Amino acid sequence: MIHVPRIIPADQLRLMVFDLDGTLIDSRVDLTQSVNAMLRHLGRPELPEDVIASYIGNGAGMLVRRALGDPHDPAQMEQAIEYFLAYYREHKLDTTYVYPGMLPLLDALRNHPHQPLLAVLTNKPVGPSRAICEALGLSEGMFRIYGGDSFDTKKPDALGLKTLLREANAEPYQAVMIGDSDVDVLTAKNAGTYSIGCSYGLSPHTLEIVPPDLLIHAPSDLIQLLAR
Repeated sequence: MIHVPRIIPADQLRLMVFDLDGTLIDSRVDLTQSVNAMLRHLGRPELPEDVIASYIGNGAGMLVRRALGDPHDPAQMEQAIEYFLAYYREHKLDTTYVYPGMLPLLDALRNHPHQPLLAVLTNKPVGPSRAICEALGLSEGMFRIYGGDSFDTKKPDALGLKTLLREANAEPYQAVMIGDSDVDVLTAKNAGTYSIGCSYGLSPHTLEIVPPDLLIHAPSDLIQLLAR
């Protein structure tokens, strides 16, 4: 099926929802090192950074499951997830940084004449997500910050995005989901909103499988959307 991207009506946007890992922040090293710490703890061989990075996007549980090769032992999974999360909470800000140009972009959005509401919707647990956003200056002006354990389901299920639409009193055509993977594009499709893909993120190859309405290569590219 040929993908026909839609023109995103910037003047109608009331809600802009950002993914976190690979969209607002580069957390690749801290996540991969936390996964390898978990593997070492279990006596398993470490994995290359690129391999682990390809597993990111569906939440901590799925990241751990993929790193372990989809084990069938529930006790092992529970132990692995517990260790990974404990380690990551301590090391989540060792090397993680905000992508260059993102903070100026967020300032521009907050000061834009239409003043769309800004939110974060990530599959990362909400605790470390909010702590990272606070530490790196991303929390200011955010309407909501929701994580993978904020709802009964995770992206690409539309529950989180639909909740944000309701809380922002916005219609789907007035909102856009911004992320670096097919998970985010599918979330937008499932909620009926527009989608913007970030080729600079952790999973840009997946955007070829499920193309967004607009593909950007740097945070500053979003300024062009505001100018329309």
